[in-house]
Amino acid sequence: MAIVLLGEAVFIAALNWFLGMVVDRQEMSLAGLDSHVMATSSKAGGIVFGLYFALCALVAALVAIRDRAPAGFGRVLLISVAVVHGLLGAFAWGLVGWTAFLFMVVVLGLVVLLLMTYDRDAGPQQTAPGGAADPGGDPEAETEPAPAPAAVPAPRADEPQDGDGGDDEPQDSVPAQVTRPLTTTP
Repeated sequence: MAIVLLGEAVFIAALNWFLGMVVDRQEMSLAGLDSHVMATSSKAGGIVFGLYFALCALVAALVAIRDRAPAGFGRVLLISVAVVHGLLGAFAWGLVGWTAFLFMVVVLGLVVLLLMTYDRDAGPQQTAPGGAADPGGDPEAETEPAPAPAAVPAPRADEPQDGDGGDDEPQDSVPAQVTRPLTTTP
């Protein structure tokens, strides 16, 4: 993956540099823009995008070397390069052809595979909701007992209830719901 992004970085930088040289040597103008400004902008854009793809290749290489999921800025960078390849693929279909589209989709798939391969929540201790260790977790890891849910006391029998007429204050028309603690079997 890193090799593909690095090759793409070199290709994009070289292509934009070449286009800048072509515009500068032919002294072409577009809507009255100075040809020197257009050539400089093309070269600068090529350098910026080349560095961007090279940085993405560095992040992909670090993910492979460390064998860990990308985090923070690296994750955002890889997500952004996936979006860029999706957009470039859409434009490539109409402007260049299906082969360029296919290349962009393959690179997009590789970036998404890189992002989805690593489980960010995996750790040495994984427990199921019932407190038992998951099959994929560490079997020797100690599990904490699940806290018992708080019990709500039932209303007392000697107090007046709704409809008893024991007091003149208005009472709720809906009886209180009582939750009982769940019984668990070990």
